[in-house]
Amino acid sequence: MWRSLWRSIDRFSLQHFKHVINELQKIKVVDMHNRELVVDLLQSIVEIVTYGDRQDSQIFECFMEHQVLAEFVRVLKISKNSRIEAPLLQYLSIMIQNMDSEYAIYYCLSNDYVNNIITHPYKFDGGDLAQYYISFLRSVSNKINGDTLCLLVKVHGDAVVSFPLYSEALKFAQHGEKMIQTAIRALTLNIYNVGDDMVYQFITTPPVSSYFSDLIHNLKEQCTHLDNLVHALEEMGVNQRRKELLLKTDRIVDDLYYLKDILCVGESRLSKMVTQNVLNLLLIPILHPLLHSRQSDGSNLSPITSLYIVSCLIQVIGGKSIVNYVAGVLLYPYMSLSVREAWEACLSSAFFSNFNDMEKSSCSTESEGAEGVNGSPLHRHLPEYLNPGISYLRLNLMELGLDFVSFSGDDTICPQRFTEVTLYGFCFTDANKREFSIDKGELFSLSDTKCRGRILDFILSDNHSLSLASLFLLLTLAESKDLEDLLASMVSLSAMQHGMVNINKNGSFLWSFCSTGNGGKYTREVYASASEPPTTVQIKWHTGWFLRKLLVFQGIRLDEHNFHLFNTSYERSCICVEKELDGCWFDHIMDVLRNEWASCKTALEESSQSKDPLFLLEFTICQIADGDATSSHVAWQRMVDVVKLKAFISKGEFLEKSSLDSIVVLPFDSAKNLASGLSSASFGSEVSLGSGIPCRIAFSNAGIRDIYLIPVARGISGKLLLVEKHPFRSQRGVVIAIAPLAGLSPKIDEDQPTWLHLRIREFEPRINGGKNRSYNMKEFIQVADGRWTIGFPNAKACDTARLAIVEETSKQRSSVRNALGPLLQNDYGGGSSDRQDGRALV
Repeated sequence: MWRSLWRSIDRFSLQHFKHVINELQKIKVVDMHNRELVVDLLQSIVEIVTYGDRQDSQIFECFMEHQVLAEFVRVLKISKNSRIEAPLLQYLSIMIQNMDSEYAIYYCLSNDYVNNIITHPYKFDGGDLAQYYISFLRSVSNKINGDTLCLLVKVHGDAVVSFPLYSEALKFAQHGEKMIQTAIRALTLNIYNVGDDMVYQFITTPPVSSYFSDLIHNLKEQCTHLDNLVHALEEMGVNQRRKELLLKTDRIVDDLYYLKDILCVGESRLSKMVTQNVLNLLLIPILHPLLHSRQSDGSNLSPITSLYIVSCLIQVIGGKSIVNYVAGVLLYPYMSLSVREAWEACLSSAFFSNFNDMEKSSCSTESEGAEGVNGSPLHRHLPEYLNPGISYLRLNLMELGLDFVSFSGDDTICPQRFTEVTLYGFCFTDANKREFSIDKGELFSLSDTKCRGRILDFILSDNHSLSLASLFLLLTLAESKDLEDLLASMVSLSAMQHGMVNINKNGSFLWSFCSTGNGGKYTREVYASASEPPTTVQIKWHTGWFLRKLLVFQGIRLDEHNFHLFNTSYERSCICVEKELDGCWFDHIMDVLRNEWASCKTALEESSQSKDPLFLLEFTICQIADGDATSSHVAWQRMVDVVKLKAFISKGEFLEKSSLDSIVVLPFDSAKNLASGLSSASFGSEVSLGSGIPCRIAFSNAGIRDIYLIPVARGISGKLLLVEKHPFRSQRGVVIAIAPLAGLSPKIDEDQPTWLHLRIREFEPRINGGKNRSYNMKEFIQVADGRWTIGFPNAKACDTARLAIVEETSKQRSSVRNALGPLLQNDYGGGSSDRQDGRALV
């Protein structure tokens, strides 16, 4: 009988659940005195409800009968500085996340309980309450669907007038903490993907629609910060600037991918809202100053940053509207008359009607809070580039540096510098549609930069960073699948390569550039600039990518001048590899070559759509690498860069990776089984002391110890063993320390000739997993090299040890050099016959 009185209570029983609810209802005020009790009650309720949702339907019926969610709302209202909000929101999030029953979810979202919890006046004072609040909102958004979304909105007539889940979440859209910002974006995407018509109308109507313009304004502000960093004058190391650059560009790209996710929802109103704001508030304000010939007032982005942002827009967001808008604006000055007329005819097509709709939308909502650029509709920002006729003629002739007598009467044009306007690629027409003839190639032979369009000015600029950035933008447009046929015929790579251009080749901007002397001249200039010291290896990599693209236009062949430059680059790359054989990482050259070869080939053949345009900005800050040139960390980076560069600059076909893997390096004297055994020794191994040199070393934790020094090289591997004599076996010893032979740099102390100083590499490189393994330089933490000082009985023994280390290191180095022989040999001398074979960069 007494045992029954002490029977344990089933904490998941219906009876215990009612008891917990009753205890919670007795609470009249929540303060610091009873806070822990209330937290325990809330936790018990959530645990029991979660259990009942899956195991016992009576528990959830009891939950509804006693309106427990109303008790949660009441606890929030009666709380007096108790900080009960955070645990309450946490437990609610857990409960909602773990609900599987549609019936339970429907009940929890009904009766305005959730809306009341969302709109409660919380005091976000910088603690962790905001995190719990956003977590709760995201948990709710994960459970909404077409049937439950209506429970969270308030409707008047046929329109949504209130949506607390969405409106309150947007207040944290620009929160400084990345996790909160990510959660808000996930929440909004959950809502956008539901597909409720009235909610879409609410979201895209002011003032709620200002969220999209705020996103773009924030993105534009980030672009300004990025531009300031790129051109920062303060004392900041290259590595530090690169880290800051990565952080800022990652944020910008994340924002662009979020916009892309919104567009992928596929709802026309959302897509139009996003595209309109991207064009009006970001793209046009960047393109207009970029392409305008007037000097910037300092408020605009620099050309290099502008080109980077536009390239990112094309790559990440893309879409027909943005891609074709950019391409049309860039190429309009170079269109022939027929192409321009066809382009203008497209204004009435379905594609351009989207622009007209957006312009009307911009005009109609402008008074209601929708923002445009300087309060102007879309097409008012680039009249010089999009309006045909005499105004366009006037602008371009002024940019050509032509002086006018008048533009009156019959609109006679009297240029003083030229008797005929001869620009290849486009024609001018006056008001009476009189066409001026053009000569092929003249556009690219004019020395005056005023005689060229702005994008061509950038390509032929002496600033190689700006030149490559503008060319990269054109290549990105050319390889975009969203480019309209009319524009693709002007700039398409594949069409020009295979002779598939529908219009005359004269209408192809890139083809005409590459087919004239300026294309080859530009290729040679890029080659030369990439070969001039002190150009970093990173710049050479990316320049190689550009050169390959340009060579594709020219028939995948090297002309006379380019062939000479290529041979020069090839020889320099071989010299760089030879230098690394004298460096402290020569023992890893073969490993790096095996791991990086395939990835380098892939990178060289990478399309512009998948190539990260970050390198455009790195060109401006990474002219010379900083850091301690003597440290093994910097030496490692240099060695990997040199090997990668060698993979880029290779003659004939790429070596097959299988042939690299099949390289077998035999030991110098395979008859010496002793060397074989020593080369495989590890820490704690027992080895012979036959070739050891007696010495002493002081360890910080073990004091001075008598040891034997044994350098050993076998093939491309080499080790320095420190061996302590075995206590029972006089001719054997135990390995107590191991160091790689490469990088030891043995040096006898000037004041103490019996001391031998050795440099020890303190870090080992890590290889990324995957099919094509590579070394991840971003994960390396730079550490100082170690130092060993070893003492010997006399100066002769010290010098003997130094010579033994040098000899074994030399054997190892010779083995690596022999293995690299096929890669470093000059297999042909650059005769014309070889060039006729069409040998290419790859």
